[in-house]
Amino acid sequence: MVRLIDYQATEPISMVNNNNPIAIPHSPNHIVLAAICITIPKNANKNHVELIATVGLRGVSGTSQILFKIFRDGKEIFSAQEGVESDPTSEVNYIATFQAIDTNVKKGSHLYELTAENITNGTEAAVVGPISFSGLAIAHDDEGRDL
Repeated sequence: MVRLIDYQATEPISMVNNNNPIAIPHSPNHIVLAAICITIPKNANKNHVELIATVGLRGVSGTSQILFKIFRDGKEIFSAQEGVESDPTSEVNYIATFQAIDTNVKKGSHLYELTAENITNGTEAAVVGPISFSGLAIAHDDEGRDL
């Protein structure tokens, strides 16, 4: 058996808006797109935090490689990469959705942050929305049965 111990979600941008793009900085700089706080109680030793992120992107120039990272309390725990083209005869708007699972998180409150950075020099990309970031924390019962 499992039990829900916490759920948090945020949606800083709820729809596509090409008129107000947010530039994605080049590495090593990054932008924090969203943050949530998940609390793990002391009696939830066997736990998982399932993190799901969705980010709307737009290619501005060239073909950018966008590196997304998720941090827990300032420590990187996950990364994913998405290519974004700017060719107006092809795709210029993209939706990147990904999932990360953080296991056996220590008790207490934890800050999860979703970041983005452009790792391709000479290109430009932007966030145009939507952005959503959610975390679902579950704990296993003491019988040790898995999901």
